[in-house]
Amino acid sequence: MILLDSFGRRLARWLNKPRPSEWRVSTADPGALAATIRPGDVLLVEGSSRISSAIKYLTQSSWSHSALCIAAPDPDAPPDREPSILLEADVSEGVRLVPLSRYAAQHTRICRPVGLSDEEIHQVIRMSIARVGHRYDMKNIWDLARYLFPHPPVPKRFRRRLLAFGSGDPTRAICSSLIAEAYHSVRYPILPDLRTLVSTQGGKEDAREVLHIRHHSLFTPRDFDVSPYFQIIKPTLVLGFDPHRLNVVLPTND
Repeated sequence: MILLDSFGRRLARWLNKPRPSEWRVSTADPGALAATIRPGDVLLVEGSSRISSAIKYLTQSSWSHSALCIAAPDPDAPPDREPSILLEADVSEGVRLVPLSRYAAQHTRICRPVGLSDEEIHQVIRMSIARVGHRYDMKNIWDLARYLFPHPPVPKRFRRRLLAFGSGDPTRAICSSLIAEAYHSVRYPILPDLRTLVSTQGGKEDAREVLHIRHHSLFTPRDFDVSPYFQIIKPTLVLGFDPHRLNVVLPTND
């Protein structure tokens, strides 16, 4: 078992290496991103590594990674002392804290929960921080590694389930499932299934819709983007966008 885990970690380091051909230019200025993000926000990252390619294929999405903002950025901190305000689950290092600058140059998206109190946000953050030091669920590495081929023979309806194979060990996690579990702890929905319950009272049928929360292991970074309960925050627009101040060069017919 130790040998298998050791090989899995070497595989994780290889999968985590970036692919230059898939590098994407950031769509948000680093300063604007730092000025906009706040505790409780989920930062989605497109990613350019080998494992990112597998996750994007399986989820049919641009987003391959997610991180939770646990504190506000410090604009006065020198670069060598930048606070680590993002909590993530890395395939090689496990659950850890990293600075915002780690993803400032990549294509990102801020997803913000709506209607939660400060205490509820703090509970989400506390639960997530308690997982720092836990290991990444290597079982998912083995599952994902098999689907790095250009056209793996996997029916679309089964792709989400492939990301939920994990070991089930509570000391292991992947990025999106860790964040989903933290939000479920305050009963905040992400992308629930809408079900209709029908009951009979006094000879009359009563139908009502209820939100059925899926298990946290079934969530992927894409779900925070398409969730009807998370607001998409674009730093450029939040800080005041004026199209008339742009220096735009239009294509010519030459």
